[in-house]
Amino acid sequence: MVDVTDLGVPGVTVLRPARFGDERGWFSEVWRREWLPGVEFVQDNHSASAAPGTVRGLHFQVPPAVQGKLVRVARGSILDVAVDLRAGSPTFGGHASRILSADNGEMLWVPPGCAHGFCTLEPGTEVLYKVSGALYSPDLERGLAWDDPALGIEWPSVAGAVVSDRDRGWPAWADLAGSLGDWFRFEEERS
Repeated sequence: MVDVTDLGVPGVTVLRPARFGDERGWFSEVWRREWLPGVEFVQDNHSASAAPGTVRGLHFQVPPAVQGKLVRVARGSILDVAVDLRAGSPTFGGHASRILSADNGEMLWVPPGCAHGFCTLEPGTEVLYKVSGALYSPDLERGLAWDDPALGIEWPSVAGAVVSDRDRGWPAWADLAGSLGDWFRFEEERS
């Protein structure tokens, strides 16, 4: 059993699997194929961040290696963010965010055509994510400036953020938005 919440960006959803607890602790099924029909995962990733305020992202891959991500936290907590890169989307350039934690057990589904990133909120945070579509491809990886004010993302600790040189070098929205239609087009789900 899973509760699903839409976050306002088409396809970006929060999944909250049921937890069954007793005096020993709790048990939860964290993935079932029917929760995201048609999604086939090809890779699992695990990251650990020592310091709170560690930012990873905003990352995406371009065709033919686009990816979706199902993100959850095994230890600690994060602010998880998805930015809509799909030309023609009603939320093109907009974002959705959610605090994911080991305690709340929530997962964020970031569909293909969205950039993904997160900021850790606690020391020793560990993030697990399943990847759909294609395996990681360094040649097809791209990014978006995580701290671009045009995105309107309210990061928890911008001044003291721990960010890799690579993630500091991604282009701003204004420099990237015009070319996104070459890679990503919004298609409404048909019922």
